[in-house]
This record gives sequence, structure tokens and C-alpha cells, in this order.
Amino acid sequence: MAKTMQVELVSVERPIWSGEATAVYARTTEGEIGVLAGHAPLLGALAPGWLVRILHADGVEQRVAVHGGFLSVRADGVSVLAEMAENADEIDVARAREALQRAGNGTDEESVAARDRAMARLRAAGEQI
Repeated sequence: MAKTMQVELVSVERPIWSGEATAVYARTTEGEIGVLAGHAPLLGALAPGWLVRILHADGVEQRVAVHGGFLSVRADGVSVLAEMAENADEIDVARAREALQRAGNGTDEESVAARDRAMARLRAAGEQI
């Protein structure tokens, strides 16, 4: 059996998940990272427009759209602290596609943030972008 670690993913609004996991995958501003039990400690800012994947100890994969925040790896586990987070099963794909279309190719801060949120939602839901 694979080694496990304690993982918690919380948003400002609510806790999303906490439990034993064998791996956590995320995209930070420095690149994609995979964390297994025993990983060296680190702190990374989550990249906009991406998701966090958690492989639970029972083999279930949880996909979460995250919007801003940090990933903290400690000797005893991983914490993902997100400004906003949504489980894949909570995402309305049609609404996310509409939001992506509305955001367009604008370069202003609001358009970029809306596009990143929509892309994270679609990626978490397993949709092609």
C-alpha cells in the first residue's frame, strides 16, 4: 500500500476536503508539482486558471478548481489554502463556458481574472478548452 499523508484543502468560504491522500498535484507560479508523502517542505503560490488534484488513500481522485491561494507542504502533510475553490461536481460546465466566452481576450485585470476562473472550472470538470 502506498504511503499516505494528511491533506486539507480549504477556501476562505469553507473547508473543501480533509483526509488521507497518496498524492496532490497542482500548478504553482513556478510550474506543475506533484507531492507524495515525505516530500520536502515548500510553499508555493497557486497559478491562476488551474486545478488541484488529490488522490485519496482509497484511490478516488478529487478535482478542485482553485482561484488564488497557496500550497504548503510540511513534514506531516499538505495544506491548500485557496481564496475560492469548487469541487468538480459543483461546477456548471455550460455556465463556465459562457463565462469564458464573455471574458473574451481582454487584457484588463477583470477580464483576465474571469477567464482564469472559467478555465479552472472547465479543467476541473475535465472539459477541453
